[in-house]
Amino acid sequence: MIIAVDFDGTIVEHKYPKIGRPIPFAIETLLKLQKDGHVLLMWSVRTDELLQEAVDYCESKGLKFFAANKNYPEEDVSTASRKLNADLFIDDRNLGGLPDWGVIYHAIRAMERGETSFERIMMSSGENQRVRRKKNFFIRLGEMFERDGY
Repeated sequence: MIIAVDFDGTIVEHKYPKIGRPIPFAIETLLKLQKDGHVLLMWSVRTDELLQEAVDYCESKGLKFFAANKNYPEEDVSTASRKLNADLFIDDRNLGGLPDWGVIYHAIRAMERGETSFERIMMSSGENQRVRRKKNFFIRLGEMFERDGY
């Protein structure tokens, strides 16, 4: 799966144009997703030197993105669309905000298993889930869409 990941507010706290403190488990989860075979693209409002600072920050933590603000490293951004060709976008500006990184990881794993129910994806916490958690905003929203036939 190709996954586009925002930087500010998703990997680090918002301090733009500075680099904020790391968000717990963001780098570790992204490294695990790479190890699982996913291709990661950095997707950021940052450009030029500020984008390079973000790339360098991630690389200093062992996380090397396939490309930054591009679909592939050689893409000419002066002629290409800024829209990335990704299967999934991870961004703190999602409807409802950024779920915790453990939820993100398990939701991606559920998608890999072919789960199609929004509730099952968001409730997934591994292969042998035994305890159901209280339904969060995303689950209630997904149920609403499924009930209304979206």
